Amino acid sequence: MQIIAEQKNTRQSARKVRLIADIIRKLSIKDAFEQLAVVERKATIVVAKVLRQAVANASHNHRLGIDDLEIKEVLVGEGPTYKRFRAVSRGRAHTIFKRTCHVKIVLETKADKVDPKKKATKEEAKKVAPKKAAEKKVVKKVKK
Repeated sequence: MQIIAEQKNTRQSARKVRLIADIIRKLSIKDAFEQLAVVERKATIVVAKVLRQAVANASHNHRLGIDDLEIKEVLVGEGPTYKRFRAVSRGRAHTIFKRTCHVKIVLETKADKVDPKKKATKEEAKKVAPKKAAEKKVVKKVKK
């Protein structure tokens, strides 16, 4: 089961938030909270808030604890850019880009995770594999 939390239009550049997202991507949820508490960046507040939202969604909606969950994805995408200008000498203007980003965290229950190295048994393979003879339909064109 996947639990999703997302915060849109955060007034911080995606590049700065991605630095923090890369730190917590492979960690457990408890370790991620501990790491976010140690790192001194403004982006940690945003990522921690979204992670807390995802854990709250899991506990409130699905009755899951922190021990049952793990981080599947941390996605940081660019949002709309606000374009402003700063007046400079000789009646000119320099552009200022106020960048925003969208932060999305996907949590997954540990029970749903399937081991990719585990090979399927013959019985499972027969159920999954379609029958080849029934799928193929040979159509021959007749030349006149």
